Amino acid sequence: MSAIRIAPSILSADFARLGEEVRAIDEAGADWIHIDVMDGHFVPNLTIGPAVVKALRPHTAKPFDVHLMITPADPLLAAFAEAGADTLSVHPEAGPHLHRTLQTIKQLGKRAGVVLNPATPLDVVDHVMDMVDLILVMSVNPGFGGQKFIDSQLAKITELRRRIDASGRSIDLEVDGGVDRDTAPRAIAAGADALVAGTATFTGGPSCYAANIAALRGS
Repeated sequence: MSAIRIAPSILSADFARLGEEVRAIDEAGADWIHIDVMDGHFVPNLTIGPAVVKALRPHTAKPFDVHLMITPADPLLAAFAEAGADTLSVHPEAGPHLHRTLQTIKQLGKRAGVVLNPATPLDVVDHVMDMVDLILVMSVNPGFGGQKFIDSQLAKITELRRRIDASGRSIDLEVDGGVDRDTAPRAIAAGADALVAGTATFTGGPSCYAANIAALRGS
């Protein structure tokens, strides 16, 4: 398995100084910048749109890992791609044709991800594995930061790792939700190779970001 990537979620950053926060986590050792897009419809919260992603793009060269918690997702894929997203991850429940959505993301020249909510069966990825670059397991119900890790998702992570390895494809297995110094090692042991962490990254302010990220990575 490849080295653990850390993708701080800017949902926990200081929104009044987002550009500075993105530069700070870049310098602190973040591998990806995780951007949570919520529409107040698919999930009970409202965050940011393509304009903010575009505004943040000049602040870092690190990949933008954009998690679309919106429905329908298809009409906005091009806008987020043009704004500077590198990976676009969608929920199977957010549209009627997951295969078509992933196809569109690939046609836009972006990495395609599928997000599995705690109650979403992992079988939904079986017939699109050849199109997927990333599978994101939600270890909380999406919509808010700071929630507690749902332990039942560890078995899902383990099974997904088995299926990814069996496929012979290079697919990132990412975990998001309640990831901290205690739960990160368990997610990694189950098979995750990328971790999204908001609160655990941004706690303590910029002077703590490098230590926070290193602790999550286990180094």
